[in-house]
Amino acid sequence: MEHHSNDLPWRAVAQVVHVGLDKRGALDEADFDRQLARYRGRVKMVAISGGSNVTGFINPVGRLAAKAHAAGAHILVDCAQLAPHRRVEMGPLDDPEHLDYIALSAHKMYAPFGTGALIGRRDTFERGEPDYRGGGTIEIVTTDWVEWADPPDRDEAGSPNVVGAVALAAAARALTAIGMDAIAAHEAELTAYALERLGRLPGIRLYGDPDPARAATRLGVIPFNLEGMSHFLVAAILGTEYGIGVRNGCFCAHPYVLYLLDVDPEEAERVRMAMLAGDRRAMPGLVRASFGMYNTVEEVDVLVEALEAIRAGRYHGDYVQDQASGDYTAVGWQPDFSRYFTL
Repeated sequence: MEHHSNDLPWRAVAQVVHVGLDKRGALDEADFDRQLARYRGRVKMVAISGGSNVTGFINPVGRLAAKAHAAGAHILVDCAQLAPHRRVEMGPLDDPEHLDYIALSAHKMYAPFGTGALIGRRDTFERGEPDYRGGGTIEIVTTDWVEWADPPDRDEAGSPNVVGAVALAAAARALTAIGMDAIAAHEAELTAYALERLGRLPGIRLYGDPDPARAATRLGVIPFNLEGMSHFLVAAILGTEYGIGVRNGCFCAHPYVLYLLDVDPEEAERVRMAMLAGDRRAMPGLVRASFGMYNTVEEVDVLVEALEAIRAGRYHGDYVQDQASGDYTAVGWQPDFSRYFTL
């Protein structure tokens, strides 16, 4: 279920074994146990999402960490989707359920784009040589040798993104001041209400866990499709005619979305060849509505009413699809960006 950011980097440096999923798309913990036992003594790292950016499933990272440590492995948790919605506790190293490394992204936490954080064990970062080498990563350099700086400087090459770091810290403090429990409760209320209303909408298919009663155990991320309509077109109409910002496509988690859509290998190969030929019109995907702490119940009502209208064909624009991107745009319409900013 991993975002590409917690999958592709590992493929470049090690053999990667993917753990299976159940029918809903949740982690198959029994398969996790089997794989851990099968590769016991060889597993160096368990890398897992804290919360899925596609379905909102939250993984039991503490329990998985204890199992990983018992097998001699470290654990890294991708908290990019989790950190804005739930409290993250790494724990002390003498706790079997401690997290060795976490990664998070500033823009998910309401800070500007362009920065994030990798937090991990000092004894790891003190070893070896840095991945990025340049100004600021060293103590002293001659033409014959180099002495690397201590962490964290040795892993932060170049001029630091000072403004980004300050903004990330301010965002983290703001979330803490509001209270992560309060944020989680608000989003659970929105998610339960949305799942209940969307579940009664004819012609919609919800992916992941659609049960409103379990909304508090997941994140406020709802993937869906409208029967007989391209995810590209649904997203275009929602944005153009209703001002509702959704994502559509595969959300930087292609293997996971193909699994959820039950795309067989032959169909996946046909799609891959078409995309390589410059045609993305038939690219599989979903539409994703996701909630932040600022969303309201009234906005859920607007989304449901918009989807009801789209499903009934009550939209106004004539939409054409671009072959190269797959995106739909309304004929004769384009946003006036000068209303919002100028350069």
